Amino acid sequence: MTLFVMRTSGAQARTGVAATRKLGSAVTRNRAKRLAREMLRRHKAVAGTDVVLVPRREMLDAHITRIEADYLALLGQDRAGWDAGDAAQPRGPRPARRH
Repeated sequence: MTLFVMRTSGAQARTGVAATRKLGSAVTRNRAKRLAREMLRRHKAVAGTDVVLVPRREMLDAHITRIEADYLALLGQDRAGWDAGDAAQPRGPRPARRH
């Protein structure tokens, strides 16, 4: 999964899930979005942040505890990097380069 986190001046956190057609059929995308929303529900974002989670195909075959561990690891990386700047940065594995 890829995680975009950005600080905002708002009083509450905003979250979103973006699953593209590249992920698969509508049934596949909806399952990925349900898994992603569950992570966002279990681990509420800090007030004053925007969080966008982009599911990956590998997420569909993984156990929920693995998805949760990956999400928390990405979220922890982002919180550690906030001192460097407030720009939204993608977090997660780099996509394979195509030649």
